[in-house]
Amino acid sequence: MLVFAPAGVVTEVEARVAAGLPERFRGQPTVFDYLGERRPGVVVTELGSWLSGRLGFDPRRGVTLLDWLSVPWQRLAEVTQGEVFHDGLPSPAAEGVPWQRGPQPGGLEAVRGLLRWYPQDVWRYVLACQWRRIAEEEAFVGRCGEVGDELGSAVEGARLVREVMRLALLLRRRYPPYAKWLGSALARMPGSAELAEALGAALAARSWRQRQEGLSAAYRRLAALQNRVGLAGRLDEGVRGYHDRPFEVIGGERFAAALLGAVSDPVVRGLPVAGCVDQLSDSTDLLTSPPRARAVTAAALGLSAPPDRLTA
Repeated sequence: MLVFAPAGVVTEVEARVAAGLPERFRGQPTVFDYLGERRPGVVVTELGSWLSGRLGFDPRRGVTLLDWLSVPWQRLAEVTQGEVFHDGLPSPAAEGVPWQRGPQPGGLEAVRGLLRWYPQDVWRYVLACQWRRIAEEEAFVGRCGEVGDELGSAVEGARLVREVMRLALLLRRRYPPYAKWLGSALARMPGSAELAEALGAALAARSWRQRQEGLSAAYRRLAALQNRVGLAGRLDEGVRGYHDRPFEVIGGERFAAALLGAVSDPVVRGLPVAGCVDQLSDSTDLLTSPPRARAVTAAALGLSAPPDRLTA
């Protein structure tokens, strides 16, 4: 549990919690061993410092394009989900920063509302980059199988299944969690049963043709979902041949191009099609370190942080 308090009283509240917390609550422990130290399961902190530690910035002072693209999906999900039992903190003065959705009050719920989902053009950009990831490897399942490399085909199939799952969640306005919770997140998404069945068939396949069949079924559902979302012009939802080769692909590049073509903001439109930090790297050490995540994202996309964010 997190308890947020104004900076001047954090130490006092923390001492009160430590003194009054029972060993167990409703049969569950409230104090845990962590690296040889006994710690209460209640964390007392100041909201701004907690947000900066989790995200690399305090959203109450505005959210820049670099902020949106450098925060891992897992962190955005952690901040915007979970139950809030009471929210009565005062607000700092909001500053005029690009990508800010108007001045925001300072409570946690206001921050969660601000970060609930990407601005439209940022959403289009992240989706386009996710389609590009599929486009880059969608023919490899068959190309590996063509030379008798079923193990390589299975590895490629699993990689594509993960990218499809992430894209499905992004299309439904859900931040994809890290690997352990990805399947659970898809299962909770309404209408995902048939997509999950197709992906399961692809993973269980013993031959590249069966693997391709499961992925093709999943691709068709993704294409239909994108058309329903309406962020770009409608495209044909069917799979097609890969040039003159006997492989089925959806042509992920078509969807990426349509989304990028619908972006109106010139800064977003000018970004390299590389994506947010989760699309740039799988490194846990990077994704759990806001300064590293910001530095890598800024370098890859050619973005710079405003002066007040350089030491965040």
